[in-house]
Amino acid sequence: MVDAELDELLGALPAVALEGPKGVGKTGTALRRAATVVELDDPARRVVAEADPRVVLNGPTPILIDEWQHVPAVWDAVRRAVDENPDPNRFLLTGSAGPATPPTHSGAGRIVTLRLRPLSLAERGVGSPSVSLADLLAGERRPVEGSTEVSLVDYVREIMVSGFPGMRRLSGRALRAQLDGYLRRVVDRDFAEQGITLRNPDGLLRWMKAYAAATATCASFESIRDASTGGQGDKPARTTVQPYREILERLWILDPVEAWHPTRNRLSRLAQPPKHHVADPALACRLLGLGEEGLLAGGGAGAFAARDGALLGRLFESLVTLGIRVFAQAAEARVFHLRQHGGQREVDLVVERADQRVVAIEVKLGAEVKDRDVRHLLWLREQLGDDLLDAVVIHTGPQAYRRRDGIAVVPAALLGA
Repeated sequence: MVDAELDELLGALPAVALEGPKGVGKTGTALRRAATVVELDDPARRVVAEADPRVVLNGPTPILIDEWQHVPAVWDAVRRAVDENPDPNRFLLTGSAGPATPPTHSGAGRIVTLRLRPLSLAERGVGSPSVSLADLLAGERRPVEGSTEVSLVDYVREIMVSGFPGMRRLSGRALRAQLDGYLRRVVDRDFAEQGITLRNPDGLLRWMKAYAAATATCASFESIRDASTGGQGDKPARTTVQPYREILERLWILDPVEAWHPTRNRLSRLAQPPKHHVADPALACRLLGLGEEGLLAGGGAGAFAARDGALLGRLFESLVTLGIRVFAQAAEARVFHLRQHGGQREVDLVVERADQRVVAIEVKLGAEVKDRDVRHLLWLREQLGDDLLDAVVIHTGPQAYRRRDGIAVVPAALLGA
């Protein structure tokens, strides 16, 4: 999806920065377009760039500056070069983390950032989408139709194998080893590169496991901190775990969905906490030590099981959320969630256009959608009126259709951009 966005931006803008977690395809995407490549994870190139950042801006364009965060001064050098010459298609910057020392200037107006996430189901070739999120955002309430043979077992397999392009060919022990290595690199190397010395790496892994167990919930960070002890010893201090969250977000390992707060609608008592997600649900599964059989058996939810529902349902929601965010970005829309204080009313995802009109989405692990599954969507329709463009239940069944009450019912494999 992001290829079309990137080509459109480069055709009109001088500099685009690709951001996202390691292994998501930033460098490969940029290399297909670059005429000159500067790799700042190479110590020799880094020394030169640190001595004079302008040196790396020489060569045929577009110039790819890979892992720019190793020399933050390069960002400012690109910004100044754009001021001097705003011709399009000059610079591509990629980064797997925000820099430990941010640039002097944000680059606003000179360097546009574009987020890459792991592959959606549509990009993986799982199913053939027949329902477009862009069409839903148009508010025309077109007919919803299509069928798929993708089953619950297929969705579970997609949760496990991840949307990182380089891992798609792997399975079994090789895939598990690759995911383990990915997580160990975060702990052993990425934190150090961010200027953080971990005195207790196992404590960070326990916190990450507790966060993974809270996937698709609004659990407080205090409850995640409590769960990270696993009943063994004292819980870590707030001053210890706060950097965990900050650095993991900077590395794009955590990818929370923020709460929706409409500015022109009279919705009251809305809660503010984010809904927790990691970059790819496969990372959550590996942190929790779960395989396909364990997920289908309903294990692994830990401290958040009884209160927040079966873990498989929440990981399916995370898989769907990943796709919705990819499609929404292509449509220049933003993704939130809605929750009232006390949880009386909740809507899993709220996709908002620039004019603040929205599509509301519920995610259901199941093939049959009943009246109780749409009650919060119908409530939101009453509250928003014409500002609700459409309402959808994403499920694991075979058929896409509209209910008599107008709610669209769409299998996850049939939803696309």
